[in-house]
Amino acid sequence: MRFCSILLIMSAGLCLALPVAAQNIGVMQSAETMDPGVYKLMVAPIIAFGKEGSDDQFGVAVRGGYGFTERFDAEAKLGFFENGTLLGLDGEYWIVQSKERDAGLDVSLVGGLHWVFGKSGNSDTFGIDVTPLFSGKVTRNLELVGALDASFESVKDAPEGADDTFTRVHLVPGFEYRLSDVTDLVGEIGIGLNDNSFTYVGLGLAFYFR
Repeated sequence: MRFCSILLIMSAGLCLALPVAAQNIGVMQSAETMDPGVYKLMVAPIIAFGKEGSDDQFGVAVRGGYGFTERFDAEAKLGFFENGTLLGLDGEYWIVQSKERDAGLDVSLVGGLHWVFGKSGNSDTFGIDVTPLFSGKVTRNLELVGALDASFESVKDAPEGADDTFTRVHLVPGFEYRLSDVTDLVGEIGIGLNDNSFTYVGLGLAFYFR
């Protein structure tokens, strides 16, 4: 009898599970903030790998940013996927600056908000993002990046009794490679650390101008 009750509860939980798109446009930046007065535009294709037989999701991430001070910048972010569109805003504060430019370890903290507008039966969600970010130069042009990217999600208009909150956590190793004074090649792998997190890969170009 007890087994039947547990099975019934599990079945009800599955019925109330909400389909949520796997959109994640990644971190795609180092711990160094942009110089004051500098604008940034970044474009990167993204692929999120499906789980348990679900399809992979292809998309494009777009970021536009501006450096406000020597330690703070902000970026608007867009993600276009088959099953939804992501819109968000991040702020980054440079906590630890390396003693010498282009040398040593840099540490920053990124915080932000995002909305995902679901398509193809996927629910809309709202999320709060928190990302500690570390980076360091290994050559004059190459910078290695590491981050722990966490987002705390809430499902919009969830039915009564449904689980309408969940968390995504990614371990994100990446790099930035300076192609010129105004262009960087950026790439990363987001390794999903919990059941709600989809592993993804992104590679793109960042442009800087005044």
